[in-house]
Amino acid sequence: MTYQDPYRLSTTPPHTPVEGPDAVSSGDVLRTLLWAVVVVGVVANMVASLAGADTLVHLACGVVTVLAAGTLVLRGLRGRR
Repeated sequence: MTYQDPYRLSTTPPHTPVEGPDAVSSGDVLRTLLWAVVVVGVVANMVASLAGADTLVHLACGVVTVLAAGTLVLRGLRGRR
């Protein structure tokens, strides 16, 4: 009888390279990182607003957020083709 961990997301044993439909692609990792950058940029802009930071801080947070969001949109549009 084999023990199956109920909290495991895949059926492959640990430390086994995953290929096929269960594999995480580099595109998935990039999309997750871009979403994290968007969220961090928005939160940083909110914190800067509450702290009364300089306009340059708001612009930097906004530019980073817009670039990450724009990249997500472009990748989404290219993926539809």
